[in-house]
Amino acid sequence: MSSATIHPTAIVNPGAQIGVDVEIGPFSIIGPQAVISEKTIVQSHVVIEGDVAIGTGNFIGHGVIIGAPPQDVSFSPERKTRVEIGNDNIIREYCTIHRGSPDGSATKIGDKNFLMAGAHIGHNCFIGNNVIIANNCLLAGHVRVDDGAFLGGGSTFHQHMHIGRVVMVQGSSAFGKDLPPFVIAAERNSVFGVNVVGLRRAEFSSKERDEIKAAFKLVYISGLNLTQALEKAATMKLGAPAREFLDFIANAKKRGICPLKRGGNNDAGSQLEQAHHS
Repeated sequence: MSSATIHPTAIVNPGAQIGVDVEIGPFSIIGPQAVISEKTIVQSHVVIEGDVAIGTGNFIGHGVIIGAPPQDVSFSPERKTRVEIGNDNIIREYCTIHRGSPDGSATKIGDKNFLMAGAHIGHNCFIGNNVIIANNCLLAGHVRVDDGAFLGGGSTFHQHMHIGRVVMVQGSSAFGKDLPPFVIAAERNSVFGVNVVGLRRAEFSSKERDEIKAAFKLVYISGLNLTQALEKAATMKLGAPAREFLDFIANAKKRGICPLKRGGNNDAGSQLEQAHHS
């Protein structure tokens, strides 16, 4: 720890593994099982407890708590569970990230994610890469968020649900069903269209965007049920992203996927209209 900068009021257990050029701010508490890799900044009043591995180049803001026991009434303290965080993440003030609940399990966060102030990541969540989770989002246990998703502020997500790649969620929304990749979602369990802007920013080609729109219309607008839509899709020539959308739906959990909500004057409804005319 000789090359780390540790404020004299911080409490760092001698068993913690602290990398080169790590900064630990005032009044932070780092437990004996913590591993904090090089060039990570830990600001003031941060608590890292339990088995936690944090990669390189992360920023952890004031008051963040990582590795606390899960809020699961069946959890037993003797279970060995952990938190694994990758590289180059920004975790802003007062976020809470709980460790896994089943014995031997982990809560996992990938690389280059941005968790804004007050976000809660429940036990056994899986967050991919380049995900933005805005202020005060609440993720219950076992929520999976795939790469490039954007979760608007104040939104809530039911346990065991799956949020697909490059999904955009409007703020103050709530979900208990799976959200297929590449959609705009808002309100309560509602899909409004394809996230065309997000697909362009993620550099999907024009052909890929058109194929995703075709797959979306087949599932949501054609009037076919899901089985019929997937059977018809199997006969179509579609690239990998459109197939990803369809495969997600085919493998959705028993709660199913969020349905389409037509019309409305909100931003999501406006983007749906733009998507259908772009």
